[in-house]
Amino acid sequence: MQTEEQTEEVNTPITPTPAIEIQVEDDRTGMTVDTLKRAFADNLYYLLGKDESWATPHDYYTALAYTVRDRLLHRWINTVRTYMKTETKAVFYLSAEFLMGRQLANNLLNLGLYERATEAIKESGLDINDLRLMEAEPGLGNGGLGRLAACFLDSLATLEIPAVGYGIRYEFGIFDQWIKDGAQVEHPDKWLRFGNPWEIRRPELTVEVKFGGHTEAYSDDKGNYRVRWIAERKVLGTPYDTPVAGYNNNTANTLRLWSASASEDFNFQVFDSGNYVGSVTDKIFSENISKVLYPNDNTSQGKQLRLEQQYFFVSCSLQDIITIHRRIHPNLDNFHEKAAIQLNDTHPSIAVAELMRLLIDEHDFEWDKAWHITKNTFGYTNHTLLPEALERWPVSLFERLLPRHLEIIYEINRRFLNEVRAKYPRDDARLRRMSLIEEGAEKYVRMAHLACVGSHSINGVAALHTDLMQQKVLKDFYQLWPEKFNNKTNGVTPRRWVLLSNPKLSELIAEKIGNNWVTHLEELRQLEGFVDDPEFGDRFSAIKYQNKKELADYISLYNNIEVNPHSLFDIQVKRIHEYKRQLLNVLYIITLYNCIKRNPQVEILPRTFIFAGKAAPGYYIAKLIIKLINSVAKVVNKDPDVRDRIKVVFLANFSVSLGQRVYPSADLSEQISTAGKEASGTGNMKFAMNGALTIGTLDGANIEIREEVGAENFFLFGLTAEQVFAMKSKGYNPWNYYNSNSELRETIDRIASGYFSPENPKLFAPIVESLLIGDEYMLMADYQSYIECQEKVSQAYRDRANWTRMSIFNVARMGKFSSDRTIRDYCQDIWHTKPVRINLPAYKPLGTR
Repeated sequence: MQTEEQTEEVNTPITPTPAIEIQVEDDRTGMTVDTLKRAFADNLYYLLGKDESWATPHDYYTALAYTVRDRLLHRWINTVRTYMKTETKAVFYLSAEFLMGRQLANNLLNLGLYERATEAIKESGLDINDLRLMEAEPGLGNGGLGRLAACFLDSLATLEIPAVGYGIRYEFGIFDQWIKDGAQVEHPDKWLRFGNPWEIRRPELTVEVKFGGHTEAYSDDKGNYRVRWIAERKVLGTPYDTPVAGYNNNTANTLRLWSASASEDFNFQVFDSGNYVGSVTDKIFSENISKVLYPNDNTSQGKQLRLEQQYFFVSCSLQDIITIHRRIHPNLDNFHEKAAIQLNDTHPSIAVAELMRLLIDEHDFEWDKAWHITKNTFGYTNHTLLPEALERWPVSLFERLLPRHLEIIYEINRRFLNEVRAKYPRDDARLRRMSLIEEGAEKYVRMAHLACVGSHSINGVAALHTDLMQQKVLKDFYQLWPEKFNNKTNGVTPRRWVLLSNPKLSELIAEKIGNNWVTHLEELRQLEGFVDDPEFGDRFSAIKYQNKKELADYISLYNNIEVNPHSLFDIQVKRIHEYKRQLLNVLYIITLYNCIKRNPQVEILPRTFIFAGKAAPGYYIAKLIIKLINSVAKVVNKDPDVRDRIKVVFLANFSVSLGQRVYPSADLSEQISTAGKEASGTGNMKFAMNGALTIGTLDGANIEIREEVGAENFFLFGLTAEQVFAMKSKGYNPWNYYNSNSELRETIDRIASGYFSPENPKLFAPIVESLLIGDEYMLMADYQSYIECQEKVSQAYRDRANWTRMSIFNVARMGKFSSDRTIRDYCQDIWHTKPVRINLPAYKPLGTR
């Protein structure tokens, strides 16, 4: 079992000098060590009601967090004030996930306060690293999607782009993962149990969200046809605001998360009748909406809750955006000129129908004008090529939950299909494919189609993904509107993923090329001038070794496994899913093990295989893969024949903080998804930025990473996306590979025999069956290529000087993969918005202005 204390990088990162220093050194905004000490002590005493005689470590953390937040609030209030005055076009980013990570160190870094805060805390008799460990990590995301949203917020603030992120304040985030007897066990993520010092509740901005009921048609006072929605129940959405600091500037944008509650918390009549549980039923039912991240939707109740969550945060957010607009502008006629709303995947796509409802039903717009505003406001980012992730909701569920929206969707669909029919007459098959309503025994609303029709921009997140999206998943829409489609390759923020995660490397880079690379990552190219400098290479290599040693100590402490930091650290950390092919990695480990068992004296490069990631609670095969990894580890790690040449480790409860420890420690980054399945990936970027070499397929952003770092600095294997599609269309048979490859057959047979599960020999039969019957993700076809490529990795690692040289090239050529570049592309091509510089006057208390 892991706790939060296990997942923190405790090295001190390099910090910038703030762009503008506050001149008045008051305790709320001052930046000197003495002022920080006073503010820290005052917050402990007056906000928390504690002194050093009975304050807990968490109290000290909270006092420091409030001290930092005070400095943030000064920037935040001035940022909002400036945006209101400039009437600039703002970006509103709608995402069901925001995986922000711990905030204390990141905010200290962006504010330029890290070193001074460290000194202030030291002079107070404490260690800042101990306080960092006290922070609960908000797991408000499942993986890459939520972490990308967090990186985008960081870049928006750093680039001084007016922006607000909107999502849900889940009371319980992604579950805490414990490993018991090698299997994943889920426990509630109680990230709010001690409160959250970074957020501010805004009850005065609470909005009402309606569900169920029916609609009524009527004529307004001008004789126009109108519809009113008579809801069955109403839920309140209350916003909680978190400031998001830009790096080395005065901008602090907003992350606004919505919490659900009942319109009436307590029913006195029901209570008085003796039904004590029933008196709070509505409260419980309403609060369930923001209770937990992604409830299991294998049941009809789960499906309804998922749709309720999506509509809830979308409706809250759109009402809020309209309110903000109306505070500045006299009407909504220019809404699309002042608001750019980005839909982060299909989860918020109900926003298209909701904005139409608000404009038509609440603000009396005619259809054509409302539709013009709507489609010119929204941009849609598609994040997946997997059909199951392109959400569909039963029409019957819409009828019951969102009757007015279903009417609007039907009308959008009618007009849209007329447009398709005009361009492609007598093509009924195309009409069926493109319709927002999927016909069949049960009808479904196609949410990705709704997003496409209701947006002026549709973008993929890597060059291959966008191409496949245009040629396959959304081919008909691309043929109709090619001008809507564009690519925006993902990126990650170098502030958290290099500067904060890898301070020793950051210091070395800064020593050689200065600090400008932190916001202009393309300047890392200057490091190419040092690839043949022995002194630089030695220092670079020593930093990697030190990072590996720290991870080895962590593994020893929390996994009770001793690993050799001189061995090759071969790491695959990401969500556990069949298409990501952790199982292919396991097959290679078993192949090496078989080789040793045949000849215990065989020469094998020492490797430490490290896995981490969570499987969805209802995803049986993914959870069984975790069990297999740990079962293989149990056998391999204790076999005397192996003699520590191979070690296998599964790190429990993967998180942003654990990622900050893992990425800088990797020698080899496993990016081995089936070609054509991964939209982009961002872990591949984090690894390469920290000097790991990639073994991977031509999938997602791997292609562009390989183009940037050079084919000679990338280990490529496997089928291409075109070959995958061609092979499947001809009739793919995994048995052909099993029968013709003796090493593969031996590996599969060892799993099937129960060798790794003697207590239950048939335990892994479903995995064996998935490989031999169907093999949806074509592990069998890519196995031999992967094995041969891994041998090339081993040969390359034996030449440590050249490996270091390749590693330096990976760092130096990662400029394209900064989220700053991605956001600049969005601003230029989709949002059409520009930076706004924030000046920071000295704070003046009320009554002195």
